[in-house]
Amino acid sequence: MNVDNGSESAKLDNSSMQMDSDDSSDQVKDNEKEKEELTETMNKMHIEGSSSGNGFPNVRRKPVIIIVVGMAGSGKTTLMHRLVAHTHIKNIRGYVMNLDPAVMTLPYASNIDIRDTVKYKEVMKQFNLGPNGGILTSMNLFATKFNEVISMIERRADQLDYVLVDTPGQIEIFTWSASGAIITEAFASTFPTVVAYVVDTPRSEDPTTFMSNMLYACSILYKTRLPLILTFNKVDVAAHQFALEWMEDFEAFQTAASSDQSYTSTLTQSLSLVLDEFYNNLKSVGVSAVSGAGMEAFFKVVEASADEYMNTYKADLDKRREEKQRLEEERRRGDMDKLRRDLEKSGGETVVLNTGLKDKEKSKSKSMMDEEDEIEEDEVTDDDDDDLGIYTEDDDAIDEDEDEEVDKFGL
Repeated sequence: MNVDNGSESAKLDNSSMQMDSDDSSDQVKDNEKEKEELTETMNKMHIEGSSSGNGFPNVRRKPVIIIVVGMAGSGKTTLMHRLVAHTHIKNIRGYVMNLDPAVMTLPYASNIDIRDTVKYKEVMKQFNLGPNGGILTSMNLFATKFNEVISMIERRADQLDYVLVDTPGQIEIFTWSASGAIITEAFASTFPTVVAYVVDTPRSEDPTTFMSNMLYACSILYKTRLPLILTFNKVDVAAHQFALEWMEDFEAFQTAASSDQSYTSTLTQSLSLVLDEFYNNLKSVGVSAVSGAGMEAFFKVVEASADEYMNTYKADLDKRREEKQRLEEERRRGDMDKLRRDLEKSGGETVVLNTGLKDKEKSKSKSMMDEEDEIEEDEVTDDDDDDLGIYTEDDDAIDEDEDEEVDKFGL
């Protein structure tokens, strides 16, 4: 009886151990599954992974950069004011940056202001520039220290949801300048970045003006290589449904453009066919900077564009960065190989580099010496002629002039 009880207890122990092992394996699987789900959720929320290598994500959300650009008079600064007010009302953690050095007053408070770093009027005076040149130079000076701005935002990244960036009213100064490219690439390489292109909706009711805006939006998209949001402003004055219809229906825009009999109508109709595929990759939203309409829809489109950045644009950006680093490494390796060959060729001896300046100085001094020799030879030849008593025709002419002078003043 005792033996049987011992065997039964051993069986119970084995079964309990088996159950414990099964429970532990199930628990490990559940933990891994939860970890994968947590990682996927945090990736969607733009949360960084841990750099310690323990596999657990670091709970830190990256703020989304919203670069607001637009033509002069499109209501860009007023829209920035509305966006800042919306973030305060909805308790959204926002950070505001002003990159327009020429603006006199801002309707909103900015956390980083270029005017605190660069004095626009002093730049104009010091470099003798006009208004546009002063803005461009101020942007260039500010871009040289933009790494400090990125570091400042990174330190506050866990406290921010969005970073709103206002750009100069002269849109070409930001979109096509070197400083604008530096600022945009610095943002895009660190944070999810989107570009909000503000369109003046009432003025875009004209097909030609609408096509001009779309062409500029296309150029910005391919210049920045970032998600672009067409933000139709002033929908309280004119609804933007006509623009959506023109973007979705090619024939509707052709009909509207054909009513214009000017010479630009043919070009506008041809360009609409070219941009038909371009419209498919754009996100658009109608807003009103005055009434605040469309703010919720705007931030929803921003979130969708940020997801698109993480899934599509970031991979292309990383690829271009790796290619740039590879080319830089090849150039550095080539310079080192050339230096090694030069050292082997020289055998460690001192090598005098020929810059060409020394040869130019020698040739210049030689030519000057030759000219001096020619002048001396001419002087010696003239003196010899005088000593020999040889008179030339020039001497006769001089003598005749002297005789005439004597005749004039003689009594």
